Amino acid sequence: MPILIPILQGLRLFENLPAAHLRELSQVMNERRVERREVVIKRGDRDAGLGFLIEGRLQTVDFTLDGREVGIDFVEERDFFGELAVIDHQPAPEYVIAVAPSRVAMLDRERARELMFSTPETSAAVALRLAQRMRRSARQRAVLALPSSFQRVCAQLLLMTQQPSGGPVTIQLAPTHQEIAIMVNTSRETVTRTLQFLQTLKVVARAGQSLVVNQPQTLQEAADGKLVPRK
Repeated sequence: MPILIPILQGLRLFENLPAAHLRELSQVMNERRVERREVVIKRGDRDAGLGFLIEGRLQTVDFTLDGREVGIDFVEERDFFGELAVIDHQPAPEYVIAVAPSRVAMLDRERARELMFSTPETSAAVALRLAQRMRRSARQRAVLALPSSFQRVCAQLLLMTQQPSGGPVTIQLAPTHQEIAIMVNTSRETVTRTLQFLQTLKVVARAGQSLVVNQPQTLQEAADGKLVPRK
């Protein structure tokens, strides 16, 4: 089933495309619904193309030599993914897995490459996405360098926060404890204990599928090692 043009217009890479181009894309792209933990792109895939997240949440992951899952990044709604393999014609460098029931759309590699460089606006959007990815990667390495698991969990929570204009600081579609654990090289039990401690202090609170950060400064102090849980 072709994707409706209003849906395409809501995706970050398509915001400034002419209507004629959107009509063409709507005929060659199909929406796919994926369940939680379903693989969207496999590492090593040579034909995955460029993906777009319409709704839900995805996580990019890889595996160590001993089979341990390592979280790399999250893909948020309206964003695109798989761009590295499209740009350099190499196999996909990582797995992309749904961490919530999601709606995705894929564009084949050749059309995706043509789209990326078709206008200055799309080229700029791709460059911006790559820059953001590099910055997030640098911040993630800084998180992994923190000395304690407690600090790493708190720092990871800070990285995931958003603050809509005039709204509270939140973590939308908060990842599971296990998904946070693989991002910061710790156990699910450690993440659970950390969140329980933060909730006891009312630093964070559950709100449906999201986490509300009531005390961002306190969370920052915890990430900096100035606040530690009681033994």
